[in-house]
Amino acid sequence: MFDLRHPFFNPAWRRVLTVVLALGWALVELLTGSPGWAMMFGAVGLWAGYVLVLTWTPVDDERTSDD
Repeated sequence: MFDLRHPFFNPAWRRVLTVVLALGWALVELLTGSPGWAMMFGAVGLWAGYVLVLTWTPVDDERTSDD
């Protein structure tokens, strides 16, 4: 669904911000009484944390020009 193996995520601050935003929104949903949405955003945040923080290896920008 999401391409987390993209050169956009090479800077560490983007990876951490993505995880923090997803988990933060899960907390907001939980505090406002929406446990279903909280579980969904929590799962996305945990998955993103695993891919973007724990197992990250830099991705090369594979764009080539035909010039």
